[in-house]
Amino acid sequence: MAKVKSLADLKRIKEELQSKMELREKSNDPDSHVQIKVAMATCGIAAGAKEVMEFLMEETAKRGIQAVITQTGCMGYCYAEPTIEVQMPGKDPIVFGDVDTKKADLIIEKYIKNGELVDGVIPVNYKTLDN
Repeated sequence: MAKVKSLADLKRIKEELQSKMELREKSNDPDSHVQIKVAMATCGIAAGAKEVMEFLMEETAKRGIQAVITQTGCMGYCYAEPTIEVQMPGKDPIVFGDVDTKKADLIIEKYIKNGELVDGVIPVNYKTLDN
């Protein structure tokens, strides 16, 4: 653990711990929150998924959006990396491809906040076990 040298350090540590606690609390009822999965396999990381994930975490928090953001392995869309899956409460998930921070910002503003689709949706090409 880092040494606390000032009041600002203490406040920063407090904020980091609070954000980790919020994530734990949200994970008890994830269906009531926006869920965002970022594909972080080797191809996703190489294409910039780490930066996209950090951006999504920072921006959803800044904008007061209750979201559970997690990383996942390969989604099978290597040609469209970085990819993210967004699931709004009560709706089917949608996968977006070629997501950079600019497109992630559009997804937050248009899709998550207003329900409007943006370019880059990858059509569903699989069936779930339920179907």
